[in-house]
Amino acid sequence: MADEVHGEGGNPPHVMQPAWKRRTRGEHRWPAAAAVVVAIVLQLMLPNPVVPQARYVLPVLEVVLLVGLVAGNPFRIDGESAALRIGGLILTGLVVLANAWSVVLLVGELVAGRPETPAQLLIGGGGIWLINVLAFALVYWELDRGGPAARANAVRDLPDFLFVQMQNPDFAPRDWEPAFVDYLYLSFTNATAFSPTDVMPLSRWAKMTMTVQAAVALLVVVLVVARAINALS
Repeated sequence: MADEVHGEGGNPPHVMQPAWKRRTRGEHRWPAAAAVVVAIVLQLMLPNPVVPQARYVLPVLEVVLLVGLVAGNPFRIDGESAALRIGGLILTGLVVLANAWSVVLLVGELVAGRPETPAQLLIGGGGIWLINVLAFALVYWELDRGGPAARANAVRDLPDFLFVQMQNPDFAPRDWEPAFVDYLYLSFTNATAFSPTDVMPLSRWAKMTMTVQAAVALLVVVLVVARAINALS
């Protein structure tokens, strides 16, 4: 149960709201920035057949946007800025676009009977699957309740994702609120179970986005495994 704060002069106590319902200091930018860096590195490591022809264009754009976001707000994300918000959404969109492109190319390669070696197949499929996890973690983090800055300022009351700590405040610290690692966990479990586990999507966009992510993850896993079995047989 949330802590009660007693008023003066016999006034009735009021219940302190949990952190995810009130203004907070905001979360650090570095976890999300680190996820973008890992995604870019994975993009550069993908085999040529599953990367767009101009393979360095999207990673360079992602780096430029990431540097701009870090320079504009390097520490806690607590102030709402239209420029930073748009930049964050564009950066997330580029990561998703690059991986969606790679998924299409991978499917084309597998349908055509390529790649030739199981190692290339595993590197390509595994890299795309990992980027899928990171990309959708960024999507959930950027969009839930209007994004990290909006969450820090308690702009929206209703969450798009219901975490366990929201349902059972007695088992969470009073200052608990969802951070990037929570959205990364959500993305990972959705990509492995192909369905919600302990984090429930509430809004329609959240449900449809999780559906798309699970479908992509399932497609990659099924095609890669089937092709790998065929290559080894």
